[in-house]
Amino acid sequence: MRYFIAFSWIICLFAYSRAADRPTSLPGQAHRSETVAVNGMVCTSHPLAAQIGLDVLKNGGNAVDAAIATSAAMGLMEPTSCGIGGDLFAIVYDAKTKKLFGLNASGPAPKNANLKYYRDQKLDSIPERGPLSWSVPGCVEGWDQLRTKFGTREFKELLAPSIRYAEAGVPVPEVIAGYWKASEKLLANDPGLRDTFLIDGHTPQAGTIFKNPHLAKSYQLIANQGRDGYYKGDIAKAIVKLSDTQGGLFSAADFADYKAEWIDPVKTNYRGYDVWELPPPGQGIAALQMLNILEPHDLKKLGFDSPDYWHLLVESKKLAFADRAKYYTDPKFATVPTETLISKAYAGERAKRINPKIAGVGVDAGDTLVGKADTIYLCVVDKDRNCVSLIQSNYMGFGSGLSAPGTGFGLQNRGCLFSLDPNHANKLEPGKRPFHTIIPAMVTKDGSPYFTFGVMGGDMQPQGHVQVLVNLLDFGMGVQAAGDAPRIEHVGSATPTGKPESAKGGTILAEAGISDRIAQELEARGHVVKRTKVNSGGFQGIVIDPKTGVLRGGTESRKDGVAIGW
Repeated sequence: MRYFIAFSWIICLFAYSRAADRPTSLPGQAHRSETVAVNGMVCTSHPLAAQIGLDVLKNGGNAVDAAIATSAAMGLMEPTSCGIGGDLFAIVYDAKTKKLFGLNASGPAPKNANLKYYRDQKLDSIPERGPLSWSVPGCVEGWDQLRTKFGTREFKELLAPSIRYAEAGVPVPEVIAGYWKASEKLLANDPGLRDTFLIDGHTPQAGTIFKNPHLAKSYQLIANQGRDGYYKGDIAKAIVKLSDTQGGLFSAADFADYKAEWIDPVKTNYRGYDVWELPPPGQGIAALQMLNILEPHDLKKLGFDSPDYWHLLVESKKLAFADRAKYYTDPKFATVPTETLISKAYAGERAKRINPKIAGVGVDAGDTLVGKADTIYLCVVDKDRNCVSLIQSNYMGFGSGLSAPGTGFGLQNRGCLFSLDPNHANKLEPGKRPFHTIIPAMVTKDGSPYFTFGVMGGDMQPQGHVQVLVNLLDFGMGVQAAGDAPRIEHVGSATPTGKPESAKGGTILAEAGISDRIAQELEARGHVVKRTKVNSGGFQGIVIDPKTGVLRGGTESRKDGVAIGW
């Protein structure tokens, strides 16, 4: 039910935005030209945030510096989706060492959170909103880890543009205004959110100037005191005070003891390209599992306009998500068979479950021994070809629906993705990180970076990763067309909180550019197909042309953003 409600909520967002009336591209076509540049490029879903990142590059900063500055700007400019009350993940390609580094800046459950407490509250699942949905926000710690390991600029410089915009005001673009409008009732119910994000009792319309002096003060604290200004200073104190008054479980130690983790990205090889994702507790390896199942098929020969291709895509997703529901969790608390799950041999065994003419129902997880999500994504490549793939999120729009008064940001509700089933791998435990939907990605060729990209949008993310890659590598589309091409989203697979798979095999939500012929053929195979103007994905990507070295950028036409370079 949670994921159904989440998805319905996403659809409502688009209903409020004229972006839903934008035409869907035909296969291989794009709404706009690719952005081309040589010295550097930034892609994200607010034009002014992208410009801030580009300014950092022009002033001598590297890709990590630009990514942090852009991320901070997005916390101000798209507060519906992200901010310093949420989490962050990143993959960094370091041109000096020619290595990839993964960062997990997701926060754990409070130390005082345990299954007994929730049972005593007579809860079958964690509420989607409110203080019991909280986990420790990891964004600022993520910024600090990135800056310390790879950055060349101080927080004072990187946060200064966002502080100026927060004080002077920033115009709200149309898609973000639609997201904001969908949360108007939620914002009105909380004093901290109401004071910050409503203007005369209403959300800002497109073109309205939005100011956030509270966030400017929080950013200034971080600029002056570093990450400790957040986790050991006045910001953490304000959040814990809110928790005490709202019946939450946070303590000062939850913040003071928190550390993000550097982790090794994992990969599979697809068509000669290494596709990199982060391991659980995120869902990135679902994309790798899907690619492994698809690779033996000649998708180029089948073509984009083939029912066989779309059937294979959906069936591979069902198989991967069945494993996701059973195995994906915090590897510190349970063994996650990642190496097996992303192996070619395992994919071969799982693929035997696919009937080419009949939609699968009741798909179970394999034997490894033989959403509603509001998220932003950004990517940066600099002149030295350092690359950053970064994603951050509140989970649902404005997260938990609560904000510590005077801080200027909402607190995430990522903790509601824990299961309260004591036998589930993703069960709630003190200090454990919940299953995560947000996933950055990167593609290398012969050890060199080729494609830095991501597709935001809850359960759509691994599905979107695969569709963009197939468009690019199998169907020969350019980077902009690969994101603009019509997409499908399959909903109804089992979730990491214990919900079983839909008995009907789920539903395919098909954008208008998916032909009626394809929809009818999929229905004939037993799929349930419904039309949607715009699905929940949101793409950004930068290709480094292996022949010319030119940067080719694409940005999601379903969003407000830009790919911008110099």
